[in-house]
Order: sequence, then C-alpha cells, then structure tokens
Amino acid sequence: MPIVQGLLQELEQEAQTTRRVLERVPDAHLDWRPHPKSYSLGQLALHVAQIPGAVATLAMHSPATPPEFVQERAARSADLLPALHASVETAKSTLAPVSDAAMQETWRLVAGNRELMAMPRAAFLRAVMLNHWYHHRGQLVVYLRQLNVPIPSVYGPSADENPFAQA
Repeated sequence: MPIVQGLLQELEQEAQTTRRVLERVPDAHLDWRPHPKSYSLGQLALHVAQIPGAVATLAMHSPATPPEFVQERAARSADLLPALHASVETAKSTLAPVSDAAMQETWRLVAGNRELMAMPRAAFLRAVMLNHWYHHRGQLVVYLRQLNVPIPSVYGPSADENPFAQA
C-alpha cells in the first residue's frame, strides 16, 4: 500500500469522529475559554476543522516558513462541519497524487537561515496533520465537558454515549 493511502484512510476514519465532536459545539459558548491564555471554544473548534487541509497544503512546500498562528473564531457552530468537509477534501486532493518517494523526502521548516524542523514528509503529516489534530480534538472534548455538553464516543464509550451498549 502506498504511504499516502494509509494516511488518507486514517484521515477519513478520524474525520468521522471529528464530525461527531464538532456537531456538539454550541453557538451560545463560542467566546468561552477555560483560561485567558487559551483559545476560545470558537477558535479551537475552527482550528480543529481546518487542520487537515492547512497542514496537507503546508507539507507540499519545502522549505516552508512558520505560519502566523492567528486563529479566527467560528462565527457560528453551523460553519464548523462545512469547514471540516472542505479541509478534509483539500487534504485528500492535495495528498492523493503524492508518491512514496515524495513522502520520504525531507520536509523542512525554516525561519531565515535557521532550520526549525526537518523530517520525512510522511512523518510531518503523521505528527502534525494527524497527531496534532487528535491533540486539539481532545482539548475540544475537555472544553465541551466543562460546558456540560454531552460528549460523543471518540475511541469507545464516553460517560454520555456508548456505541457498544445493547439496545
């Protein structure tokens, strides 16, 4: 199996879980944040929605420069699922044609003449497009719990939802 095919299969599987989490984000709390230094719920949710496409696009440019890390806030919860869909589609269309050789090339992040990061493109995609995505999705679940929003199943039962329970 080509390297990209495995990454895209995981992306699609995890996108389903991410959809379930984003569906729970309430409009009434988009400005809520657990700490003054934290993203607001609306910023974090939009970040989670946008990660796959943004990272896949960045992975195709090397050397790349660090992004600005200015995160917009979702205007409405209803905007999150379309943003996720567009992001996943961007990731899939960007990465689908990438060969194993290109996946094994060293991807670099530089600031001026300083190299900040260097790793095989596939490792960058695994670490930042996927693992980073899961990290922020986990943060989002904690935000939702703090707001007393029922948590969907992510990798198994939550205290609010058990997909394995007998009906």
